[in-house]
Amino acid sequence: MTNTLRTTKRTSVYIALWVCLAALGAGSGSASAQVLKIVVRDTIHPITDEYIGRALQKAAQEKDQAVLIELSTPGGLFDSTRNIIEKIVASPVPVIIYVTPGGSRAASAGFFILEAADVAAMAPGTNTGAAHPVMAGGKMDDVMKEKMENDAAALMRSVVSKRARNVAVAESAVRQSKSFTEQEALSNKLIDVIASDQAELFKQLQGKTVHRFGGQALTLDLVGKPIHPFEMTLKERILAFMMDPNIAFMLFAIGALALYAEFNHPGAVAPGVVGLIFILLAGFALNLLPTRYAALILIFGSFALFALEAKFATHGVVGIGGIAMLTLGALLLVDGPIPEMRVNLWTALAVSIPFGLITVFLMNVALRARRNKITTGAQGLVGETGIARTPLLPDGKVFLHGEIWDAVASSNIESGQRVVVRHLDGLRLHVDPASAVPR
Repeated sequence: MTNTLRTTKRTSVYIALWVCLAALGAGSGSASAQVLKIVVRDTIHPITDEYIGRALQKAAQEKDQAVLIELSTPGGLFDSTRNIIEKIVASPVPVIIYVTPGGSRAASAGFFILEAADVAAMAPGTNTGAAHPVMAGGKMDDVMKEKMENDAAALMRSVVSKRARNVAVAESAVRQSKSFTEQEALSNKLIDVIASDQAELFKQLQGKTVHRFGGQALTLDLVGKPIHPFEMTLKERILAFMMDPNIAFMLFAIGALALYAEFNHPGAVAPGVVGLIFILLAGFALNLLPTRYAALILIFGSFALFALEAKFATHGVVGIGGIAMLTLGALLLVDGPIPEMRVNLWTALAVSIPFGLITVFLMNVALRARRNKITTGAQGLVGETGIARTPLLPDGKVFLHGEIWDAVASSNIESGQRVVVRHLDGLRLHVDPASAVPR
């Protein structure tokens, strides 16, 4: 009887512990039932791809209800766009793309990303579309243009058809570069919702069933769920800042100028360190951007013209040519698919003109310093005039720069006669009579 009672008590304790653990597990599960939110207001490039990928991975680990991506972009690189679409499609957590605030756009690459989402939403006053592919590197031949267009259109059809949206209209944004307001996008079944803010968006999506890319259905329950902002890391912020072609070019120009200053003043150290860091940062950014490395030849050629201007004093003709070459090199340096991913003309001029003037000035100073006669040390005594304090037969004493020097003359010189220093041997001067020196 006693053993039976003890067994019953133990069973009760185990059951109570199991209930407590289950309750804790349920509480933990409800705490993770949140919406992960990120904000993308930039061009689409490898850092954007990395940021969105980390967010989707984090949401999958935490088993969040959804990932909300607030999007505003003029477009970007097609390779990065394709990578982002792959991550969205493979995400176990539903992805909501919301083009906001009013006045924003999801153009070009942004349209592809918008259509790949489980839920595509736009705020009033936004637009999307204009997704025709543009090849970096200039004008395409007809065959390559057709291949790229067909590839982009096929990607759009495969994504849009799985999301049960209007395939024909979506494809027209690729082939004909059509753009749509939020009302046009909704009426043409390119998006699912128009919402003025986040609260209204979640309210409209409450209880909505979305069909995942794999075919499974999922009912959204987002109202009242906590929103967890997911920020970029410091590394991603720095790299995203440098991915601006204007910033990359300015880093390169400042680095080159600092290295030039170090070469002309060896031992200064600081310019060399700054120049090396800036050049490496610019090189890293340019490696991720669609860079025309042939443009670097123009940039380095401009340095050669600046040097020639300083050496031969062509009254600015060669210097102006160097500034023009540097400006052209800057404009051709990054050949992005959209204007926002190229060096701006005003940035190129604002950097090239001061850079050219400063470089020519510094080269002038350096060249003049090398041409000038040395006025310090042993070499500074050569050519100076002194007075013989004793007869030089040929040895004797010479008064020079307030000091008495041992001297040896090339011919006999009387005391009080003026002499000119020819060279210095240790602490002994070799002199000639001043009268023997041609004027």
